[in-house]
Amino acid sequence: MDGLTRQTAAFAVCRPLGGVPEAALQAARIGITDCVGVMIAGADEPAAAIAARMVETSTNNSGAPAIPSGRNLTATNAAFVNGVAGHALDYDDVAMDGHPSTVLAPAILAEGWALGASGREALEAYVVGYEIWALLRELEPGQLHDRGFHPTAAWGAVAAAAACARLNGLGDDQAAHAIAIAASLAAGLVANFGTMTKPLHAGRAAEAGVLAARLAKEGFTGATDALEHRTGFMRAHSPSGAPDLSDRDHALGASWRLPDLGVSVKRYPLCYSTHRAIDAMLDIVLENDLGPDEVEAVHVHTGETQMGMLRNHRPTTGLEAKFSMEFAMASALVARRVGLSELTDRFVRRPEVLAAMEKVSFSTTAEVVPGTPFAPSDRVSVTARGRRIDSPPVEYAKGSWERRLTDDELREKFLDCARRRLEPAAAGALYDALLGLGDLASLRDLPLTPPN
Repeated sequence: MDGLTRQTAAFAVCRPLGGVPEAALQAARIGITDCVGVMIAGADEPAAAIAARMVETSTNNSGAPAIPSGRNLTATNAAFVNGVAGHALDYDDVAMDGHPSTVLAPAILAEGWALGASGREALEAYVVGYEIWALLRELEPGQLHDRGFHPTAAWGAVAAAAACARLNGLGDDQAAHAIAIAASLAAGLVANFGTMTKPLHAGRAAEAGVLAARLAKEGFTGATDALEHRTGFMRAHSPSGAPDLSDRDHALGASWRLPDLGVSVKRYPLCYSTHRAIDAMLDIVLENDLGPDEVEAVHVHTGETQMGMLRNHRPTTGLEAKFSMEFAMASALVARRVGLSELTDRFVRRPEVLAAMEKVSFSTTAEVVPGTPFAPSDRVSVTARGRRIDSPPVEYAKGSWERRLTDDELREKFLDCARRRLEPAAAGALYDALLGLGDLASLRDLPLTPPN
């Protein structure tokens, strides 16, 4: 029986990709659409701007655009730059302990654009990458975060390589080499959360996927047991030291993970570990009409692993604030919202925000929902007006796959992101085109850049 590397490779490039549920294609479309909006919003962030300056404009007609500038880049560079932009605001979707779309979408759009792939082919490539990411995650009982690895960077590089192998029409052997190459390119440390290097993880993973598939297409080789080997990818990244690498058929394509796991679209541009607590805090503040001066204390009960990601307890910049539970609670209290306009150095340093952060404390539980880094629920308690107000336990954040945004809310978020760079008419046209992605004859028909 083929091992894990060869099984994932064969699934990645099988044609046709039979039996894909419509719900999986719909989830893929949501993930790609939301990611494009967030890419546009993030393109002017310092991390994305620096990344864009590091690559040269391409004169090759087989390139792909930086989004939304339209600057022509090689496909590998476009995947890199757009991946950094997509993760720069930490506003991109969440699933499988990481951020699948900010790796898969930049890689697929860049390589698919260069190859003239159809919208349907792009959606199928996303499904393939997602399913392989989900399988690898299932096989590891521990949390990569606990070992210091960023799942977006680790799982993402392999998933993107599988997606790009499909777009390139690779054979089984070539696809196995592509996955092996990407396994050696995967890298990203939790220690770099709250810095520009975190979005670099997404950009490099997307770039790795494109590069690995292209190298394999040209005859470059890797170990066709690179995932399961005793010195391979799974064991090297394993926090448990015991990934399930038993010799068995993983039955990829016999059942589908994407319709069940989905993509959780972020309502707030902060680390997802804060979102349930933000929902709870906003409910308390709005329902009780609380002002900052009326609140004496805020206490958050959350997960130990979650707080491990939220390493900035007294942030002084918007970037640091993305990884601060204290800031999340302070913003909800002071501004009664936690949006892009609050993620500025100026807002973070406002005296009333700094004062509100001092009122926040937290406690943690080591209990997690199996297969995730999250506690079963988060709770917030606010002491105000001489009494304590307790939130109910919040199991799922608004926007999660279990509490999905409506079509109107998805559109509203996209347009809010896109208006940073696009006129309203252009933003609306792009959103509508992405809604019909599966019907596009070529990705080059997407109006990803402003009209001349």
